[in-house]
Amino acid sequence: MAVLGFIVNILSTPAILVGLLALLGLVLQGKPAEDVLKGTIKTIVGFLVLGAGSSFLQSDSLLAFGQVFNYAFNMQGVVPNNEAVVADALKNFGSDSAIVMACGMVLNIVLARFSRMPYIFLTGHHTLYMACMLTVILGGAGGLTGPALWIAAGSILGLIMVLSPAYCQVTYRKVTGGDAIALGHFGGIGYWFAGVIGKLFAKDPNRKSTEEINFSKRLIFLRDTTVSIGITMFFLFLIVTGVAVARGILNVDPTNEAYSHLGVLLNYNQETTTNWIVWCITAGLSFSGGVYIILSGVRLIIGEIVPAFKGIADKLVPGAKPALDCPVAFTYAPNAVIIGFLSSFVGGIVGLLILVGVNAAIPVALILPGVVPHFFCGATAGVFGNAEGGLKGCIAGAFAHGLLITFLPAVCMPVFTNLGYTGTTFSDADFSWLGIVFGNLVHFAGGAVLVIICVVLYLLPIIYNFVAPKKEAKEA
Repeated sequence: MAVLGFIVNILSTPAILVGLLALLGLVLQGKPAEDVLKGTIKTIVGFLVLGAGSSFLQSDSLLAFGQVFNYAFNMQGVVPNNEAVVADALKNFGSDSAIVMACGMVLNIVLARFSRMPYIFLTGHHTLYMACMLTVILGGAGGLTGPALWIAAGSILGLIMVLSPAYCQVTYRKVTGGDAIALGHFGGIGYWFAGVIGKLFAKDPNRKSTEEINFSKRLIFLRDTTVSIGITMFFLFLIVTGVAVARGILNVDPTNEAYSHLGVLLNYNQETTTNWIVWCITAGLSFSGGVYIILSGVRLIIGEIVPAFKGIADKLVPGAKPALDCPVAFTYAPNAVIIGFLSSFVGGIVGLLILVGVNAAIPVALILPGVVPHFFCGATAGVFGNAEGGLKGCIAGAFAHGLLITFLPAVCMPVFTNLGYTGTTFSDADFSWLGIVFGNLVHFAGGAVLVIICVVLYLLPIIYNFVAPKKEAKEA
């Protein structure tokens, strides 16, 4: 168990996992020891910086914004949370989840080698989350145990690890301006959908990229991402918090768990409270600081992982492409990041209002807009929409994405409720659609039949690669 625990730690730590792959790639290229060491360390440091930025964004200030929003507009419902199911899965299915994760990563490489989807998924924490979800569904609801569970869940994990980057890549090529990297984040179907919606504006004669927005000379400073995001988030915090203060949030009982992240406003520790306007300034600018940290980490990663990965692509999996976490997309269209986040968040609010209307006739879970998923996923959706349809595509694509990650978790909610996870559902789109499909499939198929279905689904891309005719390469 100690060895297994060590392996789980390695595989679930993105920085070390990607660092090891960078090391492997550099070694396979026969690079000198000093270049191998430099490339490995810079890759690990890049991911640590990226992780620090993500953690900084998900600090109490950002989580508190969701609680302030709910109070301001008197909303009660469920905020999708990936970590809730994962925490329980690691407690009750820890060994199975670890083995499924390891199997999935190996099967990912096999698919990348023998199918037409040459993507190696490198976002370790999302791999772990998906392994946990599949283990809970196929093991907890499907009744699979031991090797049957590992094979079935590992097969679906390996499949989605190439499938998700594959349906994103059509638009992601336009985002990055090349085909060297892919997107490795299980919000993929949402990003694909944003690209499809954005493409509706592709032929607009007045099409303009979010990065081509013209500012007057007095406003040219807004082209600085740090400044524009800081100002935008400050005013967003100010407006929402102002409404909450007017409704009496400062008088809420500090021990109320629903407002657990509002210590500086509600005087949890019986110390001097922070004035709400000052809190809006620091919280809004902290958000901008988090994005700055993320972009710094991304630049380090891209500078090292792509050259290092060439060794793996050339020697082990010819033509392989690294599928990296969603913040990597942020550097290609910084303006689309903030526009996408806001549009997705508005989409989440509209989706919530639609669910309220539906709930009047048919009981349905009310999905509250969570700031974290709408930022990371919504911003990425904005980048995708912009790549296909410019500014209008960014707004429409991200808005549609906000609706999608509101409705999908609502439909997926009964799956986890039946498993005993009351009031819990995943936020990102790929988790939701897979949860819906397999959460319902286990009611109709079980045992050997369920295992066979999972294995056949995994093998289909490989069979297709060997059976279907390949397009002839164009002559130069």
